[in-house]
Amino acid sequence: MESKVIIAVLISFAISVVLSPVFIPFLKKLKFGQFVRDEGPESHLKKAGTPTMGGLIILCSIVVTSLFYVREDKEIIPVLFATLGFGLVGFLDDYIKVVMKRSLGLRPWQKFLAQVVVTAVFYLYTSSKCNLGTDTIIPFYGLVTLPSWLYVTLMFFVIIGTVNGANFTDGLDGLASSVTVCIATFFAVIAIGTGNGIAPITCAVTGSLLGFLVYNVYPARVFMGDTGSLALGGFVAAAAYMLKMPFFILIVAFIYLAEVLSVMIQVSYFKISHGKRIFKMAPIHHHFELCGWSETRVVAIFSIVTGLLCLIAYLAI
Repeated sequence: MESKVIIAVLISFAISVVLSPVFIPFLKKLKFGQFVRDEGPESHLKKAGTPTMGGLIILCSIVVTSLFYVREDKEIIPVLFATLGFGLVGFLDDYIKVVMKRSLGLRPWQKFLAQVVVTAVFYLYTSSKCNLGTDTIIPFYGLVTLPSWLYVTLMFFVIIGTVNGANFTDGLDGLASSVTVCIATFFAVIAIGTGNGIAPITCAVTGSLLGFLVYNVYPARVFMGDTGSLALGGFVAAAAYMLKMPFFILIVAFIYLAEVLSVMIQVSYFKISHGKRIFKMAPIHHHFELCGWSETRVVAIFSIVTGLLCLIAYLAI
């Protein structure tokens, strides 16, 4: 098992590193440049035109690596489906923004409906093919069996929430990649330790992100776009469910949660107070930027926090 998963990391890393310098000029040629909102931090205006949709590099790396293992480890299939399914939703959103020049991308109801469909297919497959049941590990407590109605309701809430949390986290050079590589490593360790069949794809995601970070760290030469961030959110949620650990997302993906909550709080307070704000800007990584933190400092601190929370989550099993 150990050698198999190490090879998965190396394969996906190599694919990501080799594909990036090929893909980046291609994206530039197609003029798939990043759109930067005028209301964002001024320092981000210089990012306009940087190639986006680099999530395609991550997806290619994950898919190719997973194909080496999928016959032997069928548990990979639902995780791969969720990763690709949400990645496709993100790709459509990016395509509309970048190619069709509609800055908001998919309409909110379209994006939400697509996410519901992907989640529903994931549930139907796992419930009929994977025999997961409704057993769930509660952090610091142990295994419990949830009522079916509660399990299904929570699945839709957790998966869609995680996907959008990953999306909000993708706002600084290397932020979503760095945070998610910590989370993927955590799930890889758990999958390897328990002998779970999703180990190869968790390692494939880890390797692909490490390779992508070579070109995504500040100053980024390519952005993952919604193609990458939604795919990564789908991976995190699906991997957690295959390991019976959805509640652990609250710990290991706390940064995702903080990003989502900061937006919800900001918007709600703005409406209630008729124009006042709690944060200087939301999502919360922009708040820290406007407080004087550099991009690299925000990314480093958020990644360190995620790494420490993954250690705490390991103790909570």
